[in-house]
Amino acid sequence: MASTEGSETGGTAPGRVPGDAQSFARALRRTNGEINRLVHGFALAQGLHPTDVQALSVVLDSPEPLTPGRLREHLGLTSGAVTACLDRLERAGHIRRSRESTDRRVVHVHYVEGAKAAARSYFMPLAQAAERARQRFDAEELAAAVRFLDALNEELGDLRVPRR
Repeated sequence: MASTEGSETGGTAPGRVPGDAQSFARALRRTNGEINRLVHGFALAQGLHPTDVQALSVVLDSPEPLTPGRLREHLGLTSGAVTACLDRLERAGHIRRSRESTDRRVVHVHYVEGAKAAARSYFMPLAQAAERARQRFDAEELAAAVRFLDALNEELGDLRVPRR
């Protein structure tokens, strides 16, 4: 049965079946836009570029020590753009670079603990909003949502975009 809830309220547009491809695309664009709005605000407050904040997210979420080369690949930037980004982040006190491996040519990028606290503080309303939304769903629904997002991120991660 098609929903008659309007898209301006975040629901499915008239005549659309909840869960169809266009409904997902619309919802994902809206989520992306809302998160970008918050990221831009954080970047402005910290004197950074939004790409710098994206880089911080990659550093934070990396399961292993991150190198500038891996960051470049993930962000699709040139080596020079990544160096400039890391220089800005280091000057602002968000990251530090180190040569911790036996190969002294290898540089690792680390998120500075005090900077993590500043980011946590700024993004706390986002975490609280996510928790309020999460509470509207049962465990089975949340598990399905996480599986969908994991699958989507896997598919998106396989896409290659031209480097800037």
